[in-house]
Amino acid sequence: MNQTKYIFVTGGVTSSLGKGIIAASLAKLLQARGYRTTIQKFDPYINVDPGTLNPYEHGECYVTDDGAETDLDLGHYERFLNVPTSQANNVTTGRVYLSVIEKERRGEFLGKTVQVVPHITNEIKERMQLLGRSGDYDIVITEIGGTVGDIESLPYIESVRQLVWELGEHNGIVIHLTLVPYLAAAGELKTKPTQHSVKTLMESGIKADILVCRTEHELSQDLRQKLALFCNVKKEAVIQSIDASTIYDVPNLMLEEGLDKVALKKLDLPEKNTPDLSQWNEFLHKLKNPKHEVNIGLVGKYVELQDSYKSILEAFIHAGAANETKVNVISIHSEYLDAKTADEQLKDLDGILVAPGFGGRGIEGKIETVRYARENNIPFFGICLGMQMAVIEYSRNVLGYADANSTEMNEGTTHPVISIMEEQKTITDKGGTMRLGAWKCHIKENSLAHRIYGKTDILERHRHRYEFNGDYLEALENAGLKASGINPDTGLVEIVELENHPFFIGVQYHPEYKSTVANPHPLFVSFVAAAVKNKVCC
Repeated sequence: MNQTKYIFVTGGVTSSLGKGIIAASLAKLLQARGYRTTIQKFDPYINVDPGTLNPYEHGECYVTDDGAETDLDLGHYERFLNVPTSQANNVTTGRVYLSVIEKERRGEFLGKTVQVVPHITNEIKERMQLLGRSGDYDIVITEIGGTVGDIESLPYIESVRQLVWELGEHNGIVIHLTLVPYLAAAGELKTKPTQHSVKTLMESGIKADILVCRTEHELSQDLRQKLALFCNVKKEAVIQSIDASTIYDVPNLMLEEGLDKVALKKLDLPEKNTPDLSQWNEFLHKLKNPKHEVNIGLVGKYVELQDSYKSILEAFIHAGAANETKVNVISIHSEYLDAKTADEQLKDLDGILVAPGFGGRGIEGKIETVRYARENNIPFFGICLGMQMAVIEYSRNVLGYADANSTEMNEGTTHPVISIMEEQKTITDKGGTMRLGAWKCHIKENSLAHRIYGKTDILERHRHRYEFNGDYLEALENAGLKASGINPDTGLVEIVELENHPFFIGVQYHPEYKSTVANPHPLFVSFVAAAVKNKVCC
């Protein structure tokens, strides 16, 4: 193939319709047909990246191998395709404007007045084609964040219009995701919101090639014909996206609807072979036919918004299927947990995960949770801040350092068992300045971590400023808390664990970012297995 093909996914009527899932599902089908496919997300907010956003604002911040702090949809892309994403897969308005302004300051525009058209749109188009020009992909799917008609999205919509025209016929198509709501009072589905959304798109100069309709009820043939007629698309290009029991059903639903076939036809590409979804469907079978069931507590301080821990929740789904176990994740707010309420809130759990996070709110509840899991032999898993809380808890309650803490929470503690990384001490900017991306870890043999990974050298993704204080390593190890994973270059403690416990492990990195359908993360798989064993034996 000589030219990379482009698919643009836009959304209308309302946000949160699932553009990312549709994009990932289509990419999965195209990949399963033998096409080299990738997905990228263009977000209309002015933040340079989501790294400085509160999880309540935007859900979790997903981190790639190359250290990019990105939108959580990139997690879906990786989980579906089992292919790593990078800095190039997520672009924001902030990043676009920053780049254009830097070019203007360098004098690259030769004194011209810098405007949205053509300078901003040219920058967007360059970034839209960056992955395609690498030669690594046959098809690039680009998800446009926000909703058509939003002020923030206008430069992206205009860029898509220009690029589709420039690419020429069959080289760029637009999929528009919209809502067909059901009005209970009238007892029928309504197409008018979709019609208005398509009209808004057309007013921007873009004709949708494929219409994907989110709906709670089946679309009749008459309704499909009506949508095709009023929205100026072929009837076979009206695709139903009905509510599913799990997002992992969506590739099969899109296969049944023929979304991949319609897209390939529009792009003038051969269908090649039938998509091979055998491994995917084996995962789905295990997911839907569990032999066991466990309750695992997710103790964090952003639990009101499920998207705050999206990758963790998805990793539990992957690990649950691998263990043929239904994992019920029980969200517990650490801010409302203390020594008096711990037993009541934690006693019925088969395993406990203490979640990552930043800041002092809810910290004592997390420390109390670690103590409860340790003393009651409940399988425990701490991630990032959760690992640090395990170190603090052990220092306080086993070593007897009553005020042991992290300098993030208490700069004046006499026992800073967790302290800011040396290279972070002079950094004042918040955005993109943490220890980010994939870093090496050497695992000690004959440890729990070694049994889990089955190897001594791994690469895992990080997102933190504070670390285990090496000054306390000897005292903690002598007291029984072992450092079983160390960064070979910096000496940073990456993994801590307890030997005389059913399952007790804390990691400084974020294993949830690397868990996919095809490769569930071994830490989550082992943790769920330990929870199953704990439930059976205890």
